[in-house]
Amino acid sequence: MTNFPKYLFFNFMLTPRTAHLIDLALDEDAGLGDVTSRAIFPPSHRSRAFIEARQDLTLCGVDVAAAVFARVDPALKVKLTAADGDRVKNGSKVLTVTGPTASLLTAERTALNFIQRLSGVATQSRRYADALAGTTTRVVDTRKTTPGWRALEKYAVRCGGCVNHRSSLGEHVLIKDNHIAAAGSLTKAVKLARLAAPHSAKIEVETTTLAEVKAAVRAGAEVILLDNMSPALIRSAVAIIAGSAVVEVSGGVRYETLRDYALPGVDVISVGALTHSAPAADLSLTILPARR
Repeated sequence: MTNFPKYLFFNFMLTPRTAHLIDLALDEDAGLGDVTSRAIFPPSHRSRAFIEARQDLTLCGVDVAAAVFARVDPALKVKLTAADGDRVKNGSKVLTVTGPTASLLTAERTALNFIQRLSGVATQSRRYADALAGTTTRVVDTRKTTPGWRALEKYAVRCGGCVNHRSSLGEHVLIKDNHIAAAGSLTKAVKLARLAAPHSAKIEVETTTLAEVKAAVRAGAEVILLDNMSPALIRSAVAIIAGSAVVEVSGGVRYETLRDYALPGVDVISVGALTHSAPAADLSLTILPARR
């Protein structure tokens, strides 16, 4: 394998971290070589292939798949026929690739793994985003992501029309139940966080009762998370907050009940299922028959 061509990194998601993930995946799958493909096909043997959708889906990861082919062999030439974020119909081709047959087959599984996983997240996110069409509530993701894949999976969430929550512990303050328990009180936890956090950092507090909601409002929290509350309890909490903070709802929200929680005054609903429960999208690679 050669170094990644520099032009590949002009794409937003083709960062050094993504390159590292591609290298890890290729080393896992082909670190010892591809004994089958190299045994059957000499270096001079060339093929044409395409990746197509086998279901209606929202596409994500097509550029990453192209980078996998380039990483295996720069002689593989990829043409994209769809873009990340596109709603793709069953049977549609999303890319074509030509070049040495053995290299193409060596790259196949890894390229598909990336595009299937990311398109699965994007497709799941699109379902959730569409479910709240016409409301003022947005669906956001969580940090419940595949280790090492967070940037890619959060990108896939955006391709599907949903929004990102914080990407790491360093982005803003989120005081959760265990922080409160260890600090002794919600008020104390907020006070300590405000003393130490940058002036630009928002303070978010997780609450589970109306008493905690009142305490969060008194403490001046900029974002109040209503965790595992029923829609009826959320209505009461929104009335207490009365526009003084961004309202986030989380916990116990399923796709089937999503609109029940998109109540007036609820700004965002965070859903871990966008990433941790997204099924892989069905895409496949087909090599065209050899020309005789």
